[in-house]
Amino acid sequence: MKNSLLPLKKQIFSRYLSTDDDYNKSKTSDINVLLNRVELDKKREVRKKLLFSAATSAGVLLFGILIF
Repeated sequence: MKNSLLPLKKQIFSRYLSTDDDYNKSKTSDINVLLNRVELDKKREVRKKLLFSAATSAGVLLFGILIF
């Protein structure tokens, strides 16, 4: 009875004790892709700030016209 359970036990444990080399491989990334992403993020941030400033200015101007 014990011998018949041994292969099943090994199969179950092998799922959790895998020795794949995927964990040991170093990940690489292209520096140009990263730099382009940073540049695009900066451009988006500037556009958001400009849009927010324009909307705030328009709101203050509209509020000023309605009050006075």
